[in-house]
Amino acid sequence: MAQEQVTYRGTVYPWHCDHVGHMNVMWYVGKFDEATWNLFHSVGITPAYLRANGRGMAAVDQHIEYRRELHAGDTVTVRTTLLAFEGRKIRLRHEMVNNETGEVAAATTLLAVHLDTAARKACAFPGDLLARAQPLLEAA
Repeated sequence: MAQEQVTYRGTVYPWHCDHVGHMNVMWYVGKFDEATWNLFHSVGITPAYLRANGRGMAAVDQHIEYRRELHAGDTVTVRTTLLAFEGRKIRLRHEMVNNETGEVAAATTLLAVHLDTAARKACAFPGDLLARAQPLLEAA
């Protein structure tokens, strides 16, 4: 089993809620996106790395499961598991947990690719980043 880590903590604000009173889907995606960038940072995919090397990241596939409603005032934690990090691809799973109930409110699986921004195509991750991610891929 791969190791999971906390990649986001936040609150559902009233402006995150839609006409039926629960958090709108755009905010789930936004909170998961923030968690993704925190995971990226933990393996060395930082803004400085991207700028210095002419690299970028692009999501190419994402599946979201909405399990429980979240409402204004709820606090959430996103736990992330790195599923694969090889070649030019990174695959991960986020679970958004309602801190009060402990229930998983939503989960997503995301596949992203590493890009050469000049060539505008996917390219392999450097070995040092792959090595840095190994502890997250190994058994807890």
